[in-house]
Amino acid sequence: MTSTAAATPAVDRPPRRTRRRHRVLIPLGLALLLIVATLVAHAVDQPDPGDPGFLSPVATDDDGGSRLATALRGQGVAIHRETNTRSALLATKPGPATLFVPAPELVHPYTVADLADLPAGSRLVLVDPSRRVLEGLGVPLAPTERRWATRATGPDADGHPCPLPEAAAAGTAAVDRQRYAALANWGGPRCYAGGLVRVAWRTEVVVIGASDPFRNDRIDELGNRALATGLLGGPRPVVWLDLDGPAPAPTGSDGLRGDGTGGSPAAGGATRAVGDGRPGSGGRPDPDAGRPAGGQPGDDDRAAGRQSPENPLWAAFPAWFWALLVQLAVAGLLVVLWRARRLGPPVPEPLPVTVRSAETVLGRARLYRRAGARGPAAETLRAAARDRLLPRLNLPPDTPPAEVAARVAAHAGLDPDRAAELLHGDEPATDQELLELARELDRLTRTVGTAPDHPTEGDSR
Repeated sequence: MTSTAAATPAVDRPPRRTRRRHRVLIPLGLALLLIVATLVAHAVDQPDPGDPGFLSPVATDDDGGSRLATALRGQGVAIHRETNTRSALLATKPGPATLFVPAPELVHPYTVADLADLPAGSRLVLVDPSRRVLEGLGVPLAPTERRWATRATGPDADGHPCPLPEAAAAGTAAVDRQRYAALANWGGPRCYAGGLVRVAWRTEVVVIGASDPFRNDRIDELGNRALATGLLGGPRPVVWLDLDGPAPAPTGSDGLRGDGTGGSPAAGGATRAVGDGRPGSGGRPDPDAGRPAGGQPGDDDRAAGRQSPENPLWAAFPAWFWALLVQLAVAGLLVVLWRARRLGPPVPEPLPVTVRSAETVLGRARLYRRAGARGPAAETLRAAARDRLLPRLNLPPDTPPAEVAARVAAHAGLDPDRAAELLHGDEPATDQELLELARELDRLTRTVGTAPDHPTEGDSR
């Protein structure tokens, strides 16, 4: 049957309908790629408070605050730039001042509470503070919903009048990104749908939910400049806390209590009033400040317990993005397990449809013909012929080829060399030789099967 089917010419059949999975997978893949590209572009476009120069009065790039500093100086406001929390708190002590903290997350948790210990009449301005910072200050505020991007709104966008004169004078400004709500049984001025809140706490605390009004690239949009200069301007000097990274933990010689309970220089702790040698610090550099007695240069960094910087890739995306990636990975693992659900040995199962043997043989022959595999096709035909001849000649499967050829030649009346060439010959060189070989093998098996001296089941062997 094999040889006959292999020699049967190909019959034209209508092509089967192939699965068009790519029609579904390609749009889904493009949509997923578009979503990922959008998330990456949005994360790259958003300013990072941990980057050096973020809202710095001396930085001239898009995320800097040099244009705001120039506008404040034009109004006659004195600006003192400080690069550590200790110097900033000391700079506010002579009298009422405005302490501007553009990156509250960089302030060490031990010194967050000290930001509110300012002289009477001072103001603390925090840009996009987190729940940790607000709880450290003890301010009765909590962050609520956060928008995908900053929205420009009016002071009374939520229908409540805004009593702050700075917001009323500025009008529409880009403030509505992170919103804040007051805790229970507390009320206070709330503007821009919760994007700007003022709290009369131990000191006047102003919380704004977006950095856009202070940045160089957006300060001239709408009422951003008027709002920023209104919050920081006035008769009070501005102490600008310009941190270039996470602040180290306070030590006993920093003027702040290093026991982890907070405190301020005004609380009676010993301080070094010599300054840090930076512009606005009001003193000369003190190389031994913050160094333990008997310590060596470089020990102060280790004693201060500097925090190792976070992975920038981890901080570039919000927490929900990584949670989504984990969920997609789990879903992919479940799909893999579902597709490979046979975890044990193969189990025979009935075929869903019945396939005729002639179609299977014909399909395999077409594959051989398409690949030009005349050698494997000839070996398949010879192996099938040997499998049919050996039982009829009462020979075991491991019989030497010469003996098989001799027994076949004796029963078929052929020359032993011709029989050996048919059963164990060379590879056909052309399709015509393969066709002749298939016909000769079919004729040989039929001749041996009908030989009169072939033993049957009733004959002795």
